[in-house]
Amino acid sequence: MPKTYLFYDIETSGLNRCFDQVLQFAAIRTDENFNELETHEWWVKINPDCIPSPKAMITHRLPLTDINQGLTEYEAIQKIHALFNQPETITLGYNTLGFDDEFLRFGFYRNLLPPYTHQYANGCYRMDIYPIAVMYYLFSPDSIQWPLIENKISLKLEHLNAVNQWVTGSAHHALVDVKATIALAKCFLHNTSQWNYVQGYFQKSTDLKRMMQLPAAFKSLDERLKEAILVQGSFGARDNFCAPVLSLGQHQHYTNQTLWLRLDQTALQETTADNVDEKTFSIRKRSGEAPFLLPPHERYQQKIKAERLALAHKNKQWLLEKPKKLQMIQEYHQHYQYPDYEHVDIDAALYLMPFKTFEEEMLCRAFHRATPDKKLILAQTFSNPHLQRQAFRVLARNFPEISLEEDPLNTSSQAIDFQGNPHLTPEEALKQIIFLKNKQGLDTQQLHVLEELGCLLQHSSRHCI
Repeated sequence: MPKTYLFYDIETSGLNRCFDQVLQFAAIRTDENFNELETHEWWVKINPDCIPSPKAMITHRLPLTDINQGLTEYEAIQKIHALFNQPETITLGYNTLGFDDEFLRFGFYRNLLPPYTHQYANGCYRMDIYPIAVMYYLFSPDSIQWPLIENKISLKLEHLNAVNQWVTGSAHHALVDVKATIALAKCFLHNTSQWNYVQGYFQKSTDLKRMMQLPAAFKSLDERLKEAILVQGSFGARDNFCAPVLSLGQHQHYTNQTLWLRLDQTALQETTADNVDEKTFSIRKRSGEAPFLLPPHERYQQKIKAERLALAHKNKQWLLEKPKKLQMIQEYHQHYQYPDYEHVDIDAALYLMPFKTFEEEMLCRAFHRATPDKKLILAQTFSNPHLQRQAFRVLARNFPEISLEEDPLNTSSQAIDFQGNPHLTPEEALKQIIFLKNKQGLDTQQLHVLEELGCLLQHSSRHCI
């Protein structure tokens, strides 16, 4: 079966991947030359326990009247999961690995679907056009027109679309963004050799092989410590999206991550045992994902200002002369763990829970196939209390005709996610609406969106987790 690309985009109720949800989904499947094969576009109803972020709503401007005529989240997420897991599918979009993919991963998990299979099973894997755009800007700049906003390069999709005049329509509308992303990818595909090269970074075996081929930074120390030029959009235009880095090895707890120390930092030589976190800047990398690592060849180093390269050389020499300092920095970053929080809500506990057993996966599949009344009977047989509570939540959100003894959407205290962020409450959302209304610069459409949302929060019996 030939590979197909599934370009997609989502608009959401907010930025919290655990407690917010998809409100609009659009996707276009193409062949390997980006010729359109099929198109999908869905609105998604707001869950009774989801409190939309006012700021998100005035950004994408989606009308609540359209949203509430859409699919339930459970229906939409199952459709999306099926699209993503069609054999030989490459899922991609613009900054999808930076936001959309993880957002959907929590949506799959919340709705009792396998959250990771689209990354590896049945010939499927993921890509992202945004880090590819960074590479083309640096090394194939003639591919498209690059927008300047206030005399600074912008890699926002809406700016790229505007200056190249690919697609008409509102930015932050899912299908418009999908079409713009495909148009951008077609421009990149004209440079076939560059496209094939950057695509290799999203294939784990190729990415790992390239990493192993990087030169050793210190011949006299551990030769496993590599040096490279790391390309990452978050470095920004000021640093030309790239920096010289030194390998710190593998993380000891998050074993799918390698660690890379920025060498162009003025404070590096001030590092002591008490301030490693303040004086050093380490980037985590998973194989098959951005950021991209390039060998420290001259053609790549030319993208970095001479003074930054000189600083990196000085810092590298300092680390060579002080191997105990280097070891201290390595050990700190290799063993650093994110803080643990008590009482993390079950819908936010994806990374805290073990993988489902085979029997649990089979139960979840039977749950999805069953009629609503049979779903309730099956949910009552789940021996795993975590899965059972999630199943009851699916029923409460999507099947109001099902009578439950207790409301699983209510908790005694405010829920937090795995990073300690609280679930947005109606009261806080109403405060944000008042604040935004008092700001200047909102247009009539944005004010109408805030009015609609305020009415929804004030007059509906929405749950507050």
